Amino acid sequence: MKALVVDDEPLARERLGALLREIGTIEVVGEAADGLQAIEAVERLQPDLVFLDIRMPRMDGLEAARHLGAFERAPAIVFCTAYDDHALAAFDANAVDYLLKPIRSERLRAAIERAGRFNRDMLHPVGHAAARERSHLCARVRGSLVLVPISDIDYLLAEDKYVIVHYTGGEVLIEEPLKALETEFGERFVRIHRNCLVALGKLGGLTRLPDGRVLARLEGVGTPLEVSRRNLPTVRKMVRSI
Repeated sequence: MKALVVDDEPLARERLGALLREIGTIEVVGEAADGLQAIEAVERLQPDLVFLDIRMPRMDGLEAARHLGAFERAPAIVFCTAYDDHALAAFDANAVDYLLKPIRSERLRAAIERAGRFNRDMLHPVGHAAARERSHLCARVRGSLVLVPISDIDYLLAEDKYVIVHYTGGEVLIEEPLKALETEFGERFVRIHRNCLVALGKLGGLTRLPDGRVLARLEGVGTPLEVSRRNLPTVRKMVRSI
């Protein structure tokens, strides 16, 4: 099997790589220092197995596992961590095993055997891990992976079965329900219409048109967005609190 080693500590990556080479049944095809690098490396290298640390900067291992689980060719995940307080969340994120550092060779062998029996059909809906707010949204544009930081998003617009993510770098389509995004990121966004969520940090003010319609002005966004009558009271309170 091909494996990717992900840890923010170079010495930890080096030690795990050495253990894997001693076992001999694994080819280490790459390394990564955080969750974002891990997602990009899996997209590029297509490993069968990812050894994934949990506590890392930029994006932690639990969020990275959630994104990797949505890949068409999802790798098996083995979490490797110095802490035992993430075990439940790790298995909810579809890990095939959970290793505590320092990792012993015999436990590593057992994890590899379990990973060898991994089948994507074993994946189940993510439970507790799904409740954790993500730092990025993941989209595919012309076959390439695009990771959009939540902090860069201006607004989310539902269209048919897709949601258009408008952000500082442009726009991408994702296949996630707007309601689910509202539930996950409710403290960061406000619903201004049945099909639109706006980032609170981008909300600049309201404009009433002669025909009675109300438009929301967004900082750095040229086109104002219509606010429905149903959502107007909530949006007006948000604007006043800014």
